[in-house]
Amino acid sequence: MFARPPAAAAAAAVVTLALAVAAAGCGSSNEQQVRDTLRRYEQATARQDYDALCNKVLAPALISRLAQVGLPCDQALRIGLGTVRNPKLQVLKIKVTGVLALALVRSSAAGQPTSTDTIRLTKSGSTWRISSLSGAQPPAPAGQHRSGD
Repeated sequence: MFARPPAAAAAAAVVTLALAVAAAGCGSSNEQQVRDTLRRYEQATARQDYDALCNKVLAPALISRLAQVGLPCDQALRIGLGTVRNPKLQVLKIKVTGVLALALVRSSAAGQPTSTDTIRLTKSGSTWRISSLSGAQPPAPAGQHRSGD
């Protein structure tokens, strides 16, 4: 998502930075709840509020994956997002299928290149959480398709 210095790249690869926030929005459509989650992600990232991101934003499955590789959530986020300044997230497209959602976004931050990324969200009860962040997607080689295409 937001570009990271080389030292953070390894942690980001392991982490596959995935952040989200619960979207309350009673009566809101799933698409609007996903948008709300992405907005909260952007705001918490800008505040460097790692506690909120870990406890209210990340999907439990992602936190479990981080624990399996020995990275506490807040440490992984500090490594991956610690130098990000003035992050912006523009939602380009959302596709909701049952309890899964994919959001195509354009992210930017001060002094870093803009990237187009796909964020995967899962719904548990009435809460949408970011479960993975794929990062920028290169074009598939001619005659081949990326996984999930």
